[in-house]
Amino acid sequence: MHYEGSMIRPPSEANSILLQVTLGCSHNKCTFCSTFRDKRFNIKKDDVIFEDIEFARAYCKRQDRVFLCDGDVMIIPQKRLVNILLQIKDRLPWVKRVGLYANTKGIGMKTDEQLKELHDLGVKIAYMGLESGDDQVLKAIRKGADSAKMIKMGRRVKQSGIKLSITVIVGIGGPERSKIHARETGRVLSAIDPDFVGALSLMLTPGTELHDQYEKGEFKLITPEEMLEELGIMIAATHLSNGSFHANHASNYLPIRAKLPEDKEKTLELISQALKGQVTLRPEYMRGL
Repeated sequence: MHYEGSMIRPPSEANSILLQVTLGCSHNKCTFCSTFRDKRFNIKKDDVIFEDIEFARAYCKRQDRVFLCDGDVMIIPQKRLVNILLQIKDRLPWVKRVGLYANTKGIGMKTDEQLKELHDLGVKIAYMGLESGDDQVLKAIRKGADSAKMIKMGRRVKQSGIKLSITVIVGIGGPERSKIHARETGRVLSAIDPDFVGALSLMLTPGTELHDQYEKGEFKLITPEEMLEELGIMIAATHLSNGSFHANHASNYLPIRAKLPEDKEKTLELISQALKGQVTLRPEYMRGL
């Protein structure tokens, strides 16, 4: 495989064939993220991508999922992306699902018909980073989209038949916006109604603007207890028709796996017990990104 620079993939894609079709992220301005700072955004050449597909054909027959890396795959022109998916379908016929990261910019470049075409060609899940539903926080972290655009693009993905997994970050609003960030994030999640929500707890990464702001005293981290309280407010404000809300990432102090709406009250009670000291939290040294 022709891998270049840092690569990430969702935890649920741990056993997938990782096919790098783009380099980096076309936005690459979020203040909390350092993942793709080591490379300029580019779409890889088709011959390199197809060579990697042939490698997967020979050596990855036990893996029935493909995840397209890097962070901005939907920005690939539709004709080229369709050609890649057709090649996967032809050369890797045992693959049951293709997944990818999607941001509002890339989604916005596709028509509804094109999104449906991607679904029909095997794209069954897209992962979108919401981070916050609070417009003030979104602006501060330079996400590149407001909550209205997040809702619109998230709904369009859902309407195409592609399952949608959304990531949010607990603590990203700091102490001043904590409760507002939690409630507004619940509002946006409810409006989109994704299939999956993954909550991470903020961990500052050296070399990012947010870390620099923290070092200068311009941004403050909230405490583990405040993160739990924020998470509880967020879950209480989130109304999904039939979705999963997970906060079991290694960054979180309290692992949570809940189906909403049926597990909401049980989950809120677990958070309440943790805040009372009745449930042991993950120690700091065991947290990670």
